Amino acid sequence: MSGTIRERTEAWEAEYLSPYAQLSAKSRGRLRPEEPCPVRTCYQRDRDRIIHLCRAFRRLAHKTQVFFSPREDHLRTRLSHTLEVAQIARTIAKALRLNEELTEAIALAHDVGHTPFGHCGEEALDVAYRAHDPDAHFHHAEHSLRVVDVLERSGQGLNLTHEVREGILAHPKALRSPSEYLSEGPAPSLEAQVVRVADQIAYLNHDLDDCLRTGVLREEDLPEEVLQILGRRHSQRVGRMVLDVIEHSLDSPRLAMSEEVAHASKVLMHFMDERVYHSPLLEDERRKVRGVVQQLFDFYMSSDEALRQVVGEPPGDQKLRARLVCDYVAGMTDRFAHAQYVRHFLPSGFPSFDV
Repeated sequence: MSGTIRERTEAWEAEYLSPYAQLSAKSRGRLRPEEPCPVRTCYQRDRDRIIHLCRAFRRLAHKTQVFFSPREDHLRTRLSHTLEVAQIARTIAKALRLNEELTEAIALAHDVGHTPFGHCGEEALDVAYRAHDPDAHFHHAEHSLRVVDVLERSGQGLNLTHEVREGILAHPKALRSPSEYLSEGPAPSLEAQVVRVADQIAYLNHDLDDCLRTGVLREEDLPEEVLQILGRRHSQRVGRMVLDVIEHSLDSPRLAMSEEVAHASKVLMHFMDERVYHSPLLEDERRKVRGVVQQLFDFYMSSDEALRQVVGEPPGDQKLRARLVCDYVAGMTDRFAHAQYVRHFLPSGFPSFDV
């Protein structure tokens, strides 16, 4: 077979992949055209750029999921969640003969715009941003696209393909069970739809696993019908959901689940929402997060010197300034946001006698 390695890979895709898959050779390209790589397809290059060049991707290691700044080293971070999503998504994509590299690239980038302190931090940043610009709003999927398009590489962005960028933006606007998402309609591509479902399978099960590990929940607290249908161990529950999606989506232009597994996943989602995500147990921590995010946002909006030190000369326009502050706060890790709060709002013990 003649041609470059990339061309051979593209020929293999055309012959082997599902008719519903996105072919690398038929990508709609990038915002700024580039010469193709002789070895990697366009989606492979996107995946590699996210891993090697995206600083926001690396910061996910220090952004938390459900528990804020936990002392337990084995609880999931936003990065470990992203890797679990990528693994589940690739498993489903491979079984359905979809484009694995496109799927993986979307999965790796889907949360790079997430705030510190999980979804509570996201809600708090949305409120703080709107307070300074009533026409604005914040959602991490939209911000993830802004990260890869605008903020990375000192404003150059990563120049990803249209298909990866659309997949990032196709992220759900609210926490839902896999079955509830599937009833809403198709995503821009099957690969993007796979990532959305993989994301929900991952967070629903690993959040439960983390809660069981920390003692926030006990196995006897879980709905018995969920345990009977999905299994009593973490691996059983993930495996049952993944296999069910594969079995009911083969050779189909959209994803599906069985009624039994869809029902169990919905029951589990509603249980987690009531007992964990919006439980009184975490309300005191959520209140603290809201205070940290709001005060940091207000501080950088009012202090020219503080903003100048971190992002350069502040713009005179208040909406542009609010956009700049939003970008900065959204990019913080949990520990950096905590450190900045301590630095700006708590006494430092002056005078210091440290050598």
